[in-house]
Amino acid sequence: MTALPSLDLIRLAAAYADRSLDPLQVVDAVLAGIAARGDDGVWISLVPAERLRARAADLIRRGRGGMPLWGIPFAVKDNIDLAGSPTTAGCPAFAYTPQVSAGAVARLEAAGAIAIGKTNLDQFATGLVGVRTPYGTARNPFDPALLPGGSSSGSAVAVSAGLVSFALGTDTAGSGRVPAGFNNIVGLKPTKGLIGCSGVVPACRSLDCISIFALTAGDAAFVLAQAAGPDAGDPYSRPGPPLGPPAAVGKFRFGVPRPVQREFFGDSAYAAAFEQSLADLEAIGGTAVQIDLDPFLETARLLYDGPWVAERWAAVGDFIAAHPSDTHPITRTIVEGGRGRSAREAFEGQYRLEELRRQTAPVWREIDIMALPTSGRHYGVAEVEADAVTLNSNLGRYTNFVNLLDLCALAMPAAIVDGGRRPFGITFVAPAFRDHYLASLGNAWQRARALPLGATGAALPEHAPAPAKAEGIEIAVVGAHLSGEALNHQLLDRGARLLRTLTTTASYRLYALPGGPPERPGLTRVNDRGAAIEIEVWDVPAAQLGGFIAGIPAPLTIGRVQLADGSSPQGFLCESAGLEDARDITHFGGWRSYRRGSAG
Repeated sequence: MTALPSLDLIRLAAAYADRSLDPLQVVDAVLAGIAARGDDGVWISLVPAERLRARAADLIRRGRGGMPLWGIPFAVKDNIDLAGSPTTAGCPAFAYTPQVSAGAVARLEAAGAIAIGKTNLDQFATGLVGVRTPYGTARNPFDPALLPGGSSSGSAVAVSAGLVSFALGTDTAGSGRVPAGFNNIVGLKPTKGLIGCSGVVPACRSLDCISIFALTAGDAAFVLAQAAGPDAGDPYSRPGPPLGPPAAVGKFRFGVPRPVQREFFGDSAYAAAFEQSLADLEAIGGTAVQIDLDPFLETARLLYDGPWVAERWAAVGDFIAAHPSDTHPITRTIVEGGRGRSAREAFEGQYRLEELRRQTAPVWREIDIMALPTSGRHYGVAEVEADAVTLNSNLGRYTNFVNLLDLCALAMPAAIVDGGRRPFGITFVAPAFRDHYLASLGNAWQRARALPLGATGAALPEHAPAPAKAEGIEIAVVGAHLSGEALNHQLLDRGARLLRTLTTTASYRLYALPGGPPERPGLTRVNDRGAAIEIEVWDVPAAQLGGFIAGIPAPLTIGRVQLADGSSPQGFLCESAGLEDARDITHFGGWRSYRRGSAG
């Protein structure tokens, strides 16, 4: 069996570049690694081996062009759709098999990543412990007697144990951060809406985020750049600034709770590790600023003590009411707590949240980031089984407010205490759309700490992965040439590379043209009633551009396309004469969303 290097993106890409590995060998080695761990509670389902090998063989045939995640294995939390694999959300009776992947999964696969399977979770993503599941507790690779963290337990363990390069989780109250801290890995909770949530079983739809687990901050930032982008299937989707590789951060101010507000629930090793972390932050250029954590803690209490629990009832309450015996008893109790919430309570909760948002906003004029323990204590599985609700609540002390206040957060490895038995994590929190800054700070932090990657024992690679840069001519595509669509091979065959995914300015309309196959859209600029349309920008070698354009049939043409980031590359447009029998599909927001809607 082929021996794998560390599965961080830098080392795996280097192995592909020097041809010491190919995706088929990696798939076989990943499957062997999963089998060697046995029944470890990480996976709910795996993609069949023959499908994985066929996917790897197809990537080898197509080559690496245009696919920044070519051959990179990843895992998907089982409340996120992966086409052809059951989505259970941790409840077998709830299971369904989607025909279309979640938007984020589709983007990652279009970038060349290989989805290995679906990972375990606290049922309906309700919990921070990782034990509220009928599929067994994911085994923490540092000590199986310790919690893996939840709700994204399987995703975090899969990365820490070196089974995949990265994994998708979700984060509503800390589910993308607490498991990272307990497994010595990176957990990125991005700004709400940067990664669309179409194809995700909701917990609290207004707060839910797809999160990223990775071995390094640079890897997490790179994956975010591929997964982020407009999602017409998610009304909370919103654009953000360009996402590049980690950069230098220089001097910065970090907020820390007052000493009396630093709660570790009797865990002296965690308390000492946090104090050391503060000193380490100062060593890399930080200046500590004490802040009042109380308004943030009051915000956190709104999530479960306030009306937001009604969102959980709105998401899965009907199923739970119809299948009470199929639901974990603690999950059922929590979700049913939202059943009797009134509209008045909902509005009063919103009013109080806005008051707290205003009360906390001035803090960000004094600091660049907030530095907090990811968790105040690492409990054992047996401890939580004896007092499930209280200890779970303790784990959310430093996480629950983040989503409510529209912040982004990055959980980073900080120490491994008790003789290498218990990882301790620190989390950096910042206002919305400061994801790139957090990744840069996380990269500087990780290089200063020099901890092993997860539980793999591997050292941090020398540098972070860098995004693709244009070397030829940028071409914006909107339909059949998009990643994974019928004519995408015409770009790949010419050595084109995908650079970025974004939208046009809100001055276009999109039409489904008659004829085919393949089906084709027509994009046209209008003076009014325009909308932003999802688009991909590809880098086409200059020598190949003429042949590519020569194959474009009427009524399509090439012209300047105005994009939301201010650029205006050449791209596909449609002559007005060709729209006579076309169907207006602008309301879908993009060709992929239209195709998903047509398939459904």
